[in-house]
Amino acid sequence: MKVGEIMGTIVVIGGGELIDLETLELDREVVKLTQKANPKALFIPTASSDAPGYCDTFNKVYGEILGCETIHLLLVSQTYTHEEIAELIESADLIYVGGGNTRKMLEIWKNTGVDVLLKEAYTSGTILAGLSAGSICWFEYGHSDSEAFDDQGNWQYIKLEAMGILPGIHCPHYDEDIRVEDFSRMVKGGGIPGIAVDNNCAIIYKDNEYKVMSTREEAKAYRVMDSEQGVVVTEIEENPSYRPLHEVYGGGDQ
Repeated sequence: MKVGEIMGTIVVIGGGELIDLETLELDREVVKLTQKANPKALFIPTASSDAPGYCDTFNKVYGEILGCETIHLLLVSQTYTHEEIAELIESADLIYVGGGNTRKMLEIWKNTGVDVLLKEAYTSGTILAGLSAGSICWFEYGHSDSEAFDDQGNWQYIKLEAMGILPGIHCPHYDEDIRVEDFSRMVKGGGIPGIAVDNNCAIIYKDNEYKVMSTREEAKAYRVMDSEQGVVVTEIEENPSYRPLHEVYGGGDQ
């Protein structure tokens, strides 16, 4: 995939508690990117099995606080026709994907055609966003804890094939658990650039440019690249203005 092929807007949020307003300034930026006063915001909570409390939280943050008209696509708990799904996705100004079991979510999307519809929404200018599973899904691959949902005891992080809108393999929650070491292991020898994002931090991909934002000073984003000297981790610096996207991927097309 070439970096120059990226023409659309995706906000990749590494993690953080939506209910505690930890990502509020990032969420405010998502809404602002629509350039509408009261945009229609579609929440897709597939990864959490349509958890009702998560839906309530989205209504509070994106609805009551940020002034959106909120709607939900509940693929686990409800049944829709393909036309109904398409209408919900096509009518949205922004689409936010929640966290949870990434592998299960992507399987459901594939079976319902949601993955294709989301790619079409991206090319038509809809703002896409999400955290954790909702940030992994946009990349070629993700560093995923999906096995933990099936086996609470003995599980490992897995390399999960995702939708491939954005180049590289993505690790959310980079500052949690053993992800720093494990992601380097996964990137090593893979021939694909790694994009890691801490909780309370986001990378905004906007056409051929990017911007890093965070709501916590120590929350960062990183480029994780394999090299002849081993895996090299470099901070993707926060900047108030957008920068050329090729800088994220080490200065050239990938």
